[in-house]
Amino acid sequence: MFGCLVAGRLVQAAPQQVAEDKFVFDLPDYENINHVVVFMLGTVPFPEGMGGSVYFCYPDQSGMAVWQLLGFVTNEKPSAIFKISGLKSGKGSQHPFGAMNLPQTPTVAQIGISVELLENLVQQTPVANAAVSSVDSFTEVLQTSCS
Repeated sequence: MFGCLVAGRLVQAAPQQVAEDKFVFDLPDYENINHVVVFMLGTVPFPEGMGGSVYFCYPDQSGMAVWQLLGFVTNEKPSAIFKISGLKSGKGSQHPFGAMNLPQTPTVAQIGISVELLENLVQQTPVANAAVSSVDSFTEVLQTSCS
């Protein structure tokens, strides 16, 4: 149903299902990741009126999971690019993965997708730094490289 892509790595197309409506992808060596793409594979659409909240989770200094809302994907918006490089020191937010106690290791972060009602998705506020620039990626790479 979902895929996850980090530049320079193989596509992950088989998330771990941790509940009926929750999925996670592991991101090894997450300190070296700037952006992550989350997308629907096109094989199974969301049920009518549903979509997926996308979260980034990383272990804090004490090893506790810190979850941050990045945004969402829906049948009408089946993919999204999120910037995670500035989030690794931010505060956590309310999330639906709390009671799951997913294993955390110091070098592995996770992308979590929670299937929820569309009306709930539009009321959520993603962490500000996750928004990807509206400048096309080629221009952004050139600006970053030349600075």
